[in-house]
Amino acid sequence: MKLTETMVKKLEPPAVGYDLYWDEEVPGFGVRITAAGIISFVFSYRSYGKKRRHTIERYPVLSVEAAREEARALRGNVRKGEDPAEQKRHLKIEPTFTELTERYLETVAAKKRAGSLRNDRGHIRHLLPRWGTRQVKAITQRDVEKLHSDSKATPYHANRLLALLSKMFNLAVEWGWCARNPAVGIKKFDEDKRERWLTVDELQKLGEALDNYHDQNAANVIRLLLLTGAREGEALKADWSQFDMKRGVWTKPSHHTKQKKIEHVPLSNAAIALLRMMKPKESGPLFPGAPAANGSISSRVTLRRPWKQVCKAAGLATAIEVNGKRRTITRYKPTLRIHDLRHTYASHLVSSGVSLHIVGKLLGHTQASTTQRYAHVADEAMREATERFGKILKDAHA
Repeated sequence: MKLTETMVKKLEPPAVGYDLYWDEEVPGFGVRITAAGIISFVFSYRSYGKKRRHTIERYPVLSVEAAREEARALRGNVRKGEDPAEQKRHLKIEPTFTELTERYLETVAAKKRAGSLRNDRGHIRHLLPRWGTRQVKAITQRDVEKLHSDSKATPYHANRLLALLSKMFNLAVEWGWCARNPAVGIKKFDEDKRERWLTVDELQKLGEALDNYHDQNAANVIRLLLLTGAREGEALKADWSQFDMKRGVWTKPSHHTKQKKIEHVPLSNAAIALLRMMKPKESGPLFPGAPAANGSISSRVTLRRPWKQVCKAAGLATAIEVNGKRRTITRYKPTLRIHDLRHTYASHLVSSGVSLHIVGKLLGHTQASTTQRYAHVADEAMREATERFGKILKDAHA
């Protein structure tokens, strides 16, 4: 019979197994209905003497006529020596984007800092609903361009996604999962500089908020970040054994620093006073987290909640109205990041006349160019210095 939409719609499921109905117009084209009522279009053919059957698609995803056209194309491919069922089998074993993300995380997890790894996982959660089941080699440059363009409202986020994808697809090329990196050649969006540091007035308000915060363990992490310009991960993972209180030096192990090098950082009197107030020990986490089930104590892992609460108390957060299930909820978003405490430390040192070279050493920068972001602050300090002489000269002629 010739398969039609009306005929397919009227198909009744068999009691067990499945029934097949063949089309008289295109040899090998048929429709199958299972006992569960699932209807699929199929194509039957021979390849190298063996009888094969290939499932085209379920109904009504494809109409009868569309499936018939697909069957005609398949017949043409078979005449050329192709085997549709074998090709489909190979496609099923091709790695998917989900598998790429899993392999990527396994590969980089041991090499990345906790914060960077956390960011990668957040970006991947954003990507999986879109591409999770897609084969890696099927993702095109146009796909990546559209993803990047769809996130243009948040250019920083869009560019970080693009950078992550480029890293993952470079690995995919290396592993033979795709022929080329589809993220190459896509232009990044312009980004506003994300440099923010606290004024003296804001520092005072932050200090008051820290003094009144209920969790002084978390407050002390923030104080240490301000007094040393350290990165969040370096402070959270710090151990008492790293601090020489007599010499006033913090020795950061290479596996805790971004540059993977040991750093010997001099501590100010204020930083030493903070550490002494925290009751120094010979060893153990500087900032312990909650005890584990077996009673062991490990380092605190995050400041996310304390940072939001302290910023809110210091007036350094903006209110955001969020629609809840029953009422509108007010949430607060800090106007600066924890990493901006590092910028605050550096900027105030530079503005007070400390050279960029010394500030770079204190921050653990290995490239002078990294510290150049504070060059304009240094210019202001020099301008203030030369203004002093101008005033001296003016007073001398008065």
